[in-house]
Amino acid sequence: MGKAKFSKLEIVFITLFCLAVAVACVLIGILSTKEEIIVNTGDTGNTDFSPTCPSVTAAERIDCIPDQFATKNLCNLRGCCWSPQDDTSVPWCYFSSNHGYKTGGQLQSTPQGFQVLLNRLSAPSLFGNDIDTMLLTGEYQTQNRFHFKITDPQNKRFEVPHEHVVPFTGSAASNLKYRVDVEDNPFSIRVTRVSNGKVLFNTSIGPLVYADQFLQLSTKLPSSNIYGVGEHVHKQFQHNVNWKTWPMFSRDAAPSGNMDNLYGVQTFFLCLEDTSGASFGVFLMNSNAMEFALQPAPAVTYRTIGGILDFYVFLGDTPEQVVQEYVKLVGLPVLPSYWALGFQLSRYDYGSLDEVKAVVERNIAVDLPYDVQYTDIDYMEARKDFTYDKEKFADLPGFQSYLHNYNKKYVLILDPAISTERLADNSTYLAYERGESSKVWINGSDGAALIGEVWPGRTVFPDFTSPTCTSWWVSECQEFHKKVPYDGLWIDMNEVANFVQGSSKGCEQNELNYPPYTPQILDRLLYSKTLCMDAVQNWGKQYDVHNLFGYSMTLSTQEAIKTIFPGKRSFLLSRSTFAGSGKYAGHWLGDNAATWDQLKWAIPGMLEFGLFGIPYIGADICGFFDDVSEELCRRWMQVGAFYPFSRNHNTELRQPQDPAYFGADSILVKTSKHYLNIRYTLLPYLYTLFYKAHTQGDTVARPVLHEFYSDEATWSVDRQFLWGPGLLISPVLDQGVDTIEAYIPDAVWYDYETGTKLSVRKQKVPLYLPADRMGLHLRGGYVFPTQQPATNTVASRKNPMGLIIALDDNNEATGELFWDDGESAPSDGNRNYIFYEFKVSGNMLQLNVINNNYSDPNNLMFQEIKILGLQQELMTVTVLQENVEQVSFHNITYNPTDKFAVISGLQLDLGKSYSLTWTLGTRATEKFDCYPSAGASKELCEQRGCIWAEDTSGSNIPYCYYGSDNSYSISDVQYTASGLVANLTYANTTARAFERSTSPISTLRLEVIYHSNDMLQFKIYDYANKRYEVPVPLNLPSTPTSTIEQRLYDVTVQTKPFGIQVRRRSTGTVLWDSQLPTFTFSDMFIQISTCLASQYVYGFGETEHTTYRQDLNWHTWGMFTRDQPPGYKLNSYGFQPFYMGLEEDGNAHGVLLLNSNGMDVTFQPTPALTYRTIGGILDFYMVLGPTPESVVQEYTALIGRPVLPPYWALGFQLCRYGYANDSEVAQLVEDMKAARIPYDVQYTDIDYMERQLDFTLSPEFAGLPDLVNKIREEGMRFIIILDPAISGNETNYLAFDRGVQNDVFIKWPNSNEIIYGKVWPDYPNVTVNDTLDWDTQVELYRAYTAFPDFFRNSTTEWWATEILEVYDNPRNASLSLKFDGIWIDMNEPSSFVHGAVWGCRDNELNNPPYMPTLGWREEGLAYKTLCMEGEQQLPDGTLVRHYDVHNLYGWSQTKPTFDILRNITKERGIVVTRSTYPSSGKWSGHWLGDNTAAWDQLEKSIIGMMEFSLFGISYTGADICGFFSNSEYELCLRWMQLGAFYPYSRNHNGEGSKRQDPVSWNSTFEDISRHVLNIRYSLLPYLYTLMYQANAHGSTVVRPLLHEFVEDKTTWDIQKQFLWGPALLISPVLEQGAVTVNAYFPNASWYDYHTDEYFGSNGEFRNLPAPIDHINLHIRGGHILVQQSPANTTAYSRKNPLSLIVALNDSQLAEGQLYWDDGVRIDAYEDGVYLLTSFTARQNTLEIKVLHRGYSDPNNLKFTTVKTLGLKTTVTQLAVLENGIEIPSAHSLSYNATTQVLLTTQLELELGKDYTLQWS
Repeated sequence: MGKAKFSKLEIVFITLFCLAVAVACVLIGILSTKEEIIVNTGDTGNTDFSPTCPSVTAAERIDCIPDQFATKNLCNLRGCCWSPQDDTSVPWCYFSSNHGYKTGGQLQSTPQGFQVLLNRLSAPSLFGNDIDTMLLTGEYQTQNRFHFKITDPQNKRFEVPHEHVVPFTGSAASNLKYRVDVEDNPFSIRVTRVSNGKVLFNTSIGPLVYADQFLQLSTKLPSSNIYGVGEHVHKQFQHNVNWKTWPMFSRDAAPSGNMDNLYGVQTFFLCLEDTSGASFGVFLMNSNAMEFALQPAPAVTYRTIGGILDFYVFLGDTPEQVVQEYVKLVGLPVLPSYWALGFQLSRYDYGSLDEVKAVVERNIAVDLPYDVQYTDIDYMEARKDFTYDKEKFADLPGFQSYLHNYNKKYVLILDPAISTERLADNSTYLAYERGESSKVWINGSDGAALIGEVWPGRTVFPDFTSPTCTSWWVSECQEFHKKVPYDGLWIDMNEVANFVQGSSKGCEQNELNYPPYTPQILDRLLYSKTLCMDAVQNWGKQYDVHNLFGYSMTLSTQEAIKTIFPGKRSFLLSRSTFAGSGKYAGHWLGDNAATWDQLKWAIPGMLEFGLFGIPYIGADICGFFDDVSEELCRRWMQVGAFYPFSRNHNTELRQPQDPAYFGADSILVKTSKHYLNIRYTLLPYLYTLFYKAHTQGDTVARPVLHEFYSDEATWSVDRQFLWGPGLLISPVLDQGVDTIEAYIPDAVWYDYETGTKLSVRKQKVPLYLPADRMGLHLRGGYVFPTQQPATNTVASRKNPMGLIIALDDNNEATGELFWDDGESAPSDGNRNYIFYEFKVSGNMLQLNVINNNYSDPNNLMFQEIKILGLQQELMTVTVLQENVEQVSFHNITYNPTDKFAVISGLQLDLGKSYSLTWTLGTRATEKFDCYPSAGASKELCEQRGCIWAEDTSGSNIPYCYYGSDNSYSISDVQYTASGLVANLTYANTTARAFERSTSPISTLRLEVIYHSNDMLQFKIYDYANKRYEVPVPLNLPSTPTSTIEQRLYDVTVQTKPFGIQVRRRSTGTVLWDSQLPTFTFSDMFIQISTCLASQYVYGFGETEHTTYRQDLNWHTWGMFTRDQPPGYKLNSYGFQPFYMGLEEDGNAHGVLLLNSNGMDVTFQPTPALTYRTIGGILDFYMVLGPTPESVVQEYTALIGRPVLPPYWALGFQLCRYGYANDSEVAQLVEDMKAARIPYDVQYTDIDYMERQLDFTLSPEFAGLPDLVNKIREEGMRFIIILDPAISGNETNYLAFDRGVQNDVFIKWPNSNEIIYGKVWPDYPNVTVNDTLDWDTQVELYRAYTAFPDFFRNSTTEWWATEILEVYDNPRNASLSLKFDGIWIDMNEPSSFVHGAVWGCRDNELNNPPYMPTLGWREEGLAYKTLCMEGEQQLPDGTLVRHYDVHNLYGWSQTKPTFDILRNITKERGIVVTRSTYPSSGKWSGHWLGDNTAAWDQLEKSIIGMMEFSLFGISYTGADICGFFSNSEYELCLRWMQLGAFYPYSRNHNGEGSKRQDPVSWNSTFEDISRHVLNIRYSLLPYLYTLMYQANAHGSTVVRPLLHEFVEDKTTWDIQKQFLWGPALLISPVLEQGAVTVNAYFPNASWYDYHTDEYFGSNGEFRNLPAPIDHINLHIRGGHILVQQSPANTTAYSRKNPLSLIVALNDSQLAEGQLYWDDGVRIDAYEDGVYLLTSFTARQNTLEIKVLHRGYSDPNNLKFTTVKTLGLKTTVTQLAVLENGIEIPSAHSLSYNATTQVLLTTQLELELGKDYTLQWS
């Protein structure tokens, strides 16, 4: 933008403005220093007066000019001290020491205390008419209550005529907890706490000022923890003492953020002294307009403009005791009717009774708990009290009956102002006429009734202080009740409100309407929106009694209630209140607005009215003014469910906001019902709290500080509150928030919803509270009486009762229950009720009846008791009555995750005393093995402090199990936005884990990191001593990226005993809970257990599993890489410590333990899982899904995405261990070509080598290089095998020599000696006798072998050199083997001697204190591998033990091999490895090892492939037809069919077994093999695209059905079928002789791949024909598969035409993708050199769209055929469009109406272009 240019006129105006500002500044300066004319009606003092200015801090100055802007001249006139400050909030003019009074002699004792005269000091007056002599009277009324008042002994002044606070007639109390001192000159009074000498109330900070219309007293306080005084909007509960002044004068003003005086006047405040809880309160009994000023001294000042100074000081040991003392003085709160605790609905201006009924009925229809319906003034005729609108509310007389039929109550509103007008029909308005005849109105100063204007227009105002008026009011209420029955009354506008200023005639100009000092009230005009101050009432002038109007109306209305509802409590709600109003009435916080601020401010308001003795308090839920948003109303309904007075109310001309208005299925309705049901469940607890408020003055909605005053952090908590001592309520109070920072006080807390014990206390924690949730927590140590909820209290009071017992740290709890008929108000004070005390201690609950003179007509019983915090299972419960055991048919359930028990089916009569005792124990499923080693015995078990109990069930239930908690606890927890850190402390116990190297480590640290919203890490390590950690890099964000709002999880750390709990936020499901007894962390034995979310767990390997889903019935699986052919419970080649867990609702999560030491995992039916590892640390990573497929995607994002194989690697492959020579291989190739069986890759096993030596060529295979060159020229590929072990018994063996030279081999520790084992290489110059047993052959013929340490940088270079010389032989080029891939085997590492040729040297490492549950466990870790003490070196030079990195050996070999292969071949290539670890899939594929030719291996191969899909290794398969043993015809044929759908499809068998390649059987076998492999090759574009999706996004290729159909629980156990991606269902024959398959079809559209036959399924098994030449394949509707015409190799098939199978779903939709590149380029995807095409079918359109165009295929590929399945409409024409324009197409179209298949052929759609096909 350019600079603005001003016109000349603008410049003139700017100049004039600047001059005006300058003149104004000069005038202000002059005015601020010139003499002022001050008009005072009294003596202003001697002009020669010289003030004595005290030396006080600015914070202690008492303002001498509170009424206007302070100037020096005015300050001098008032005889005060002038000292300007930078801070304008600090008084510049403050009182001198010369102001005030002095005592007129010694204190004179009285029976109640003392008295003394006070004489005014000679000083200027502030406002005139100062009273020279005053009388101070002090009364020691109780031990905790001191009363003093200052009165005019000469002239009677107005004193509040309170109904409950009356003159004290008793004697002075003894044993006072306070001491009172009176200072003489200047006078001051000081109240000191005797117990500690702390001064609580000290008026010496400022002078007493006592004039006729200005009274002031200041007091210094011991702390700034000041609460109370009202009624205002205090934005915080704890007062801000930074020079704040709050006016008090009852006023019809809506709450706002301003410091306005509102409806009532409450002059009481409470001060918390310190962390001891000691507190005191101050109450000024004065009803004149006043203000309450706070300052940071800390000090407060009361300024009032009439009456007397009448103070009470209350002492308590706790804040709660102070409130009790106060309300005992002003009147204990009313006990509400039980129904009044139900939820309530109201609105101003429903418009008609029909609309009211519609609201009632729609909320009943959604089953909303709801008890009370109101009508506001719109029910009246012209807003006149005691009338009703005969048109819009014609049926109002029957409305109460209507509501009673729904078990609901009716409350109506009454305003005080009475119309002077006649009724609409011109008849007499009798209420007015009767009042007029009795002269019940407030009169003006002229003696006539004061006329004002309110809702009905011209009005008069009843004088409720007059007994005559009260009689009139009672009569009118009674008469109206006869016409329109109601159940309770709501009195409003009783400040008193007036819509004109003072009166219709205005107000006289006198000292009452215009006093010399007006407090800082709204409008600074006393009669604004109310009556003239000189109006006359029975109690006095309005000037004095204005603030008592609401109180007096309450008293009169209470008389009406007593008359109308004799013996019943009924209901009374008042807007204006005064001290003592709570004795009869409740209150709401007035006409708030639908804003988030008002939602927040309601909590301090409620808490304050609790202090004032008005516990029946609430705010208008969802706001009175303005339209409310759904979110705000939803959050308000949640917290409003816990307002003591819970009412939703709003004003006219706004949208409705009753819950049902938002829709029956809305979140608002659901969450409202949820929390109101909780409210109704807890009504017995709430009712008991009100009883305790009624009888002893307790608060109901309670500030957190009242219970936790010793914790300074609670002193300012006002976004949370308590119900009584036990229920913590933590609502969401901000827009768009679903996570709040909640303060968890210092106690045991349990989540109300889940029963889970919180692990934190005395700190702020984030609580995730999504749209339908708020925070509710039960405090340990309390018993909560409950009752099954209903939609109203009439029904709920008939329901069974119960108890929730929340145990504290000592497993104890107490509670109470008050119960009566819910409505009686006995006039004689003798109440009929039941009162229980509950006590839990020592596994016993006592229900003791303290009072019982009430018999409930509903024969109520306690039927359910829930006990929270039981660390052991509740085994038995015994019911006793008077120590006699009762017959009880109860049931017990125990939740081991959340550790609570529910006892249901009890029959404990209400009103009777009982005792319940219980025993705790451990059920079989909860027993955690304390002696997992072999050789457990009772003696050994008990030495470990564990329990021995033999089990004869035949299960593997441990005999030796833990009986106590783990010995670790948490301390020093430090929370951050991205996690937490804490120390684990070990507490010595008699238990010990294992004998040696297993002493528990006590310097542990827990670190939890919220890496992303769906992934977290929790790690436990020794912070004092560096331990081995796995050197496998993971893809972690450099800094955590999670946000508190978006995390899918919440983590809590249980403190004692230690445990970690992870919950899914959205459901509350516990995914991980390790607060179990097993946790142990020592040098060589680490153990941790967790409860699981369900019985559905998948993963862990590598071990042959007979089921895909883990069997949790006491199974232990060892993990330790070993050359072990697959076998039951035998640890095999790889190490995969990852599992996926399904939750009962279908959500899924995954857990990785990044640890590479030997370990085992035990599953038990709890369900639970125990990890045991023998070294390293615990380093867990959890991904949250929430779908099974997204779990794998997130897991592979962490460990690395699966490698993208070259296209040719998806072809069929042949291998055999035992080829005699290269001629045999050459013949096989020719035979396969002749049989036209598709086939891409040929291998040779180690027999191509000379004496099994790596990097050599056997003379029998001298022709292999030429053969390889030949088949490669024909489009085939060749893969060689390499083993890691290098012979050390050779001469001139460069591989070994260079290895020694480059220091690549694993050595003995602290030595240069190589560790030698034995593997395949033979000694030179020996003839092997194959007839000898294996061990003898190993001893006689196998050479010593060294093992490369692939961690070393030097090894990587050496390995590259050796492999390169195989590819390009530098000594004889003709011996170069041009391989395309490398198969690395025996890399567990395998050794044929155990440990080393001469044995191992470190017994403890090879036979550790705990030997994991491995195959040949008794042989130790070195069985079939190296010695554990072998020393290896990480790339950074760190030395590590083979003991720690053994399981990483194959992993460490894989990446160097992968890199070398690509560097040599300059193509993508493929590495296939036998041993794997997490992230191996980034570089390699895997086969399932040396399996056996047996039928059970077919199903197990599916299980294995699905597991490796979880592990992020997509390129997986099993040896087709089996490696060991002779395969047989049918088995091999069925295996060929299945294997055609292995991603890695290789037929391979072992030496000594007969051939099993497809051309070794017969022509039928060849035909069937050809057919099924042609199908595979046809589908390779689809398979390659799946491989791309795995590489790019982490998707699975071989996909369990549950990944696509997790909502169908049947799929959770399907393991005989699998999917390719989402779309192709493979249902093979897996049993001998079977010619059918019982296949499961989840809910989808399905098409037979072979016949195109359609069938829909809702989830069913189908018996499918499966003759010997057939494998069942089905395409899922909704998907598009890309095919290509097959050929003998992929080199040729990739040149063939493409086609599409479009399988429409029931909605006639389908979609798919094709990824295409050159098939071999390295990093084609990463470099963008590829094509990605999407296909989308919608009804009659197929769109082909190129999403990424980075590759042009040289074969000019085209889509020539499109087969559309499930097309429901006949098609006669098809148009081909390119870029929206139809192009010529010579295609052929054929539609089969029977099969609903449209076949389009002879298309010419070029790959890489966009097309649209439209059929009609």
